Amino acid sequence: MKEVKVFNTELNSGFKEALTKVVYSFDSLEGGVGKRNIIKIIYVEGVNLNIKAFKVPNVVNSIVYNFFRKSKAQRSFEYANKLITLGIGTPKPIAYYEFKSVFGFKKSFYISEQLECDMTYRELTKDFTIPDYDNILRAFTRFTYKLHENGVNFLDHSPGNTLIKKNDDSYDFFLVDLNRMQFGPMDFETRIKNFARLTIHKSMVEIMSDEYAKCSGEDYKKIFNLMWSETEAFQNKYHRKRRWKKRLKF
Repeated sequence: MKEVKVFNTELNSGFKEALTKVVYSFDSLEGGVGKRNIIKIIYVEGVNLNIKAFKVPNVVNSIVYNFFRKSKAQRSFEYANKLITLGIGTPKPIAYYEFKSVFGFKKSFYISEQLECDMTYRELTKDFTIPDYDNILRAFTRFTYKLHENGVNFLDHSPGNTLIKKNDDSYDFFLVDLNRMQFGPMDFETRIKNFARLTIHKSMVEIMSDEYAKCSGEDYKKIFNLMWSETEAFQNKYHRKRRWKKRLKF
């Protein structure tokens, strides 16, 4: 079994050794959340770490990841470092591990520092009585505009993938689940389509459209019409896919 280990340059040899022991014994450690990918929060040398074990890929993808494409763990690590250089929040990347055999790609792990937050964007879609709700949603929209201005197209820009921390009278935002991103200039349609997965509520789309219009100088109606259209299209596609899955089960 061939292994690849890549660490944050700040780590000392003792920490690396302790972390490696944890990764090797990951399956036997208690706890863990997730179905496809498993996340466990584990203390290593006094640091609270978020260790994500990616699901072993199918036969086709095991060949792809072995020879042609970077693994999800490697992309997560590299994208996290790139976000940090751009001044965009994400939990501090620590390391990634890959395990391969002659038959293909096996397990991989992405490790970052555990970041405690006050909420995720998902709470905003469920509870409209959250204190300072409007300001949080507008601050999130400005954060998304910053992503776009820096050429970051976060393809998994969905409710559970932005952590929110209150910082006195302002809010800080941190992206997680980073393995699907594109980098480069984004046209208007691509920018607005990036909001499509975030909510089913028209009232939220109205607020985000209004704030994005203020940030970008584009017309509010133009933004709202496209954002709502893309939101509806995503929801229709999502529910159509679920219906087909249910039919296939029977």
